[in-house]
This record gives sequence, structure tokens and C-alpha cells, in this order.
Amino acid sequence: MRWRASGAPPAVPLIAVAHGSRDPRAAATVEDLLDLVRRQRPDVPVRTAYLDHAPPTLAMALSGVSEAAVLPLLLTEAYHSRVDIPGALAEAASRHPRLRAYRGATLGPHPLLVAALERRLAEAGVTAGDPGTAVVLVSAGSSDARANATVSGIAHGWAARRGWWSVTAAYASAAGPTPQEAVLRLRRSGASRVVVAPYLLAPGHFADKIRRETLAAGADAVSDVLGAAPELATVLLERYGQAVHTGSGARSATA
Repeated sequence: MRWRASGAPPAVPLIAVAHGSRDPRAAATVEDLLDLVRRQRPDVPVRTAYLDHAPPTLAMALSGVSEAAVLPLLLTEAYHSRVDIPGALAEAASRHPRLRAYRGATLGPHPLLVAALERRLAEAGVTAGDPGTAVVLVSAGSSDARANATVSGIAHGWAARRGWWSVTAAYASAAGPTPQEAVLRLRRSGASRVVVAPYLLAPGHFADKIRRETLAAGADAVSDVLGAAPELATVLLERYGQAVHTGSGARSATA
């Protein structure tokens, strides 16, 4: 745990930007995750912002601060991180020219996210790296092919490192295969045990749909979403440190 030395300048506020959902479980999960961050770094002011469906907006979260590290609570680089967040920061800069905002990287990809996936699978009774178990790694899916390719790369790397029967990437929307299709294909190919690992931050529509449809398709187990896993809190603080370090000389909210 890092503490601010006596007499040192105040820590740069951390503003975590989540997608947002109409499902109240999502916001509750985000706050549980940020509470872990607050406990690890009590010297860092932490605020929440949402891109859609729930307040506060990023502009609201930036109100009253002259400097901030803006970190996407997103698992892959896609439209929200490439377009929405920079656009919101540019708008904030036009209103507050002296604002210094340091934009950080998305949570994933990161090895600790795979560790968090394994944590959730273990909670569902699945032994990591079991050679008789096929894993379906399910992301929300994106119209950005680069984001989907990132998830596919995570699946390939996870299979190679751990020795699973296989790890297959699937997508809840915008791309294929769907989680249900992936489970059915694995069953037809002879997998004796098929488990599903949602690569999702919080519960909601996608998580519920994935669980319902993959169990109906014959999955043996479906783990919980990543949620307030300690690994995610560690990654978020790592992204915070990187953003503050690399952006400390920036004078613009679009840095």
C-alpha cells in the first residue's frame, strides 16, 4: 500500500469512467470495485462517471477539479474508449481550458484479468487449466474488429499458458460465434466438460443472457462476472500510475 508522504502535494484525483447501465446491479458493482481502490490508496480521491444510462457524466465528475486521471472501466479498446471518452474530454477542455486531465488505458488486456477470470471459475468449482475442460470466454462484443481480436488473443494465450482442452472466444453481440453457438460446437467436437467465463465487468442484461442461453445449450458451469475482484483494483491503480506519470507534463484535457 502506498501512502502520501507528509508535506507532499495532494494526489491527482482518479475518475473511473464506466459504460453505465439501467440495471442497478451494475453501478453497485462499480462502486464495490472502487471501494477496493479507495482502501488500497486512501490518499487518492476517487470519483465515478458513466458514459450512458446513469449519472454522473464525465463532465459532472470533472466539476471542481483542476487535474484528474481519467480511466476507462472498460475491458477492451473500442468505440467508447477511442471516441466517447476523448470527445467528452475535449468538450470539458473547451469549457475549462486550464483543466489537466490524463487519459489512461483500458483495463484490458492484462494478465491479472485472466487471474480474475480464473478466480471466478474457481468459485464456480472449475480447476484452472484442467485439460478435460473447454472454456468459452465471452465478451460483450463490439462493432470494432480490433476489440474482438483482442478477446480472441486473450483466449489463445490463456489456452497456451494453462493447458485447457481449449479456450474459445465468443461474443454476446455484434460478432460471432455467440456463446450458445460456441458451447454447441464444443459439445459436437467431443469436449467432455464445457464452462463459460464471462469477460464482463458487471452484471446486467448480457450476463443474464449469457448464463441462461449457455446453460440451455449444455454448458456445465457459468462463472460470475469479474466484478469487484482485487485483481481489477490492482490493474486500475496500475493504469492510474501510468496515466499520471506519462501525462504529468500535459496541459490539455485531451492529453
